[in-house]
Amino acid sequence: MSNSQSYPYATYLDIRFPPLTLVDAPSLIKACTGQWYNQTLCKVNDSVVRLGVMQGEYHWHKHDDDDEFFFVLDGHFIIDLEGRSIGLKAQEGFVVPKGVVHRTRAPERAVILMVETAAIIPTGDAQPTVAADAAASRQRG
Repeated sequence: MSNSQSYPYATYLDIRFPPLTLVDAPSLIKACTGQWYNQTLCKVNDSVVRLGVMQGEYHWHKHDDDDEFFFVLDGHFIIDLEGRSIGLKAQEGFVVPKGVVHRTRAPERAVILMVETAAIIPTGDAQPTVAADAAASRQRG
């Protein structure tokens, strides 16, 4: 996968709320009408906190140098890994370590927070492996 490839996700990497500003996530959530919305809320040291409002599937990808933390605020959110899936409900979180091929999905609208380095490329660093493609086929079938 090329990082210049176009994806059908609304991803906003600008920092929406600078330091010493109230982070108003409810207004962003309420205004969201799309199926896959990702907005950087704020920067904390070398990391960012992102808000995700989503329904549907993201593509298989990995981040060679960065871990990702997902925390569910509302709904049901699934993280598919090679060989297993992790289902998260409200107030549950999970870390995907760097280099691990994964895909996220939400059968119904879910609201999540993500914490990751500011340098991370949300769509991933490289092509997913053949094993991930096989896992995707098992998930569908």
